[in-house]
Amino acid sequence: MGSTTWFFIAEQLSKGVVVTLQVTLFSALLALVLAFVIALCGLSSSRSLRIFARVYTEFFRGTSALVQLFYLFFILPLVGISLSPMTTAIIGLGLNFSSFGAEIVRAALVNISKGQRDAIAALDFPPDVAFRRIILPQALTFMLPPMGNLLVELLKSTSLVSMITLSDLTFSGTTLITTLGHQTLIWSIVLVCYFILSWPITGLVKRAERRFTRHRRPQE
Repeated sequence: MGSTTWFFIAEQLSKGVVVTLQVTLFSALLALVLAFVIALCGLSSSRSLRIFARVYTEFFRGTSALVQLFYLFFILPLVGISLSPMTTAIIGLGLNFSSFGAEIVRAALVNISKGQRDAIAALDFPPDVAFRRIILPQALTFMLPPMGNLLVELLKSTSLVSMITLSDLTFSGTTLITTLGHQTLIWSIVLVCYFILSWPITGLVKRAERRFTRHRRPQE
């Protein structure tokens, strides 16, 4: 292949990488916000909120992310709700991964010892202050490793959005194969691209984990 062909491949894949990163970033932000909301609903004293949280997590964990994307993209327009491919990708993946994230958040919050909760109650801390200054910082040390893994899974799952015509990395690879051939070469490059994109996430999560656990090291 000539330099022009290599430039064309690099150009098309770089456009796909940008879309993949956009979907990953915005769907991750949506999933994170929803994960905390659903987790807090699941720990609420309100039975209705607990039931809602349980139904939400079981539904989105128990159904295919691809089918959820298809439903948002192909079925909702039948009832007058049309979403762009990018919006569909962000909402679909955000909803799906928030259900897994909610269980991570809930487990981390529950993991805070009863003794500390009793101490908070005895010292009469306002609930919002106690959550923000005492409970959440400790819970983050339990959340970070599984949340990092979930973020990597989200990045890889963005390949599903190629099925709703969004020109992500996988869609760009498919288009290049249709145009140029060289199937083994193109998919090998795409494979390496996903690895390069996911590798920094693992490093950043480990760095954040070390930062949040510095205060525990002298005691371990």
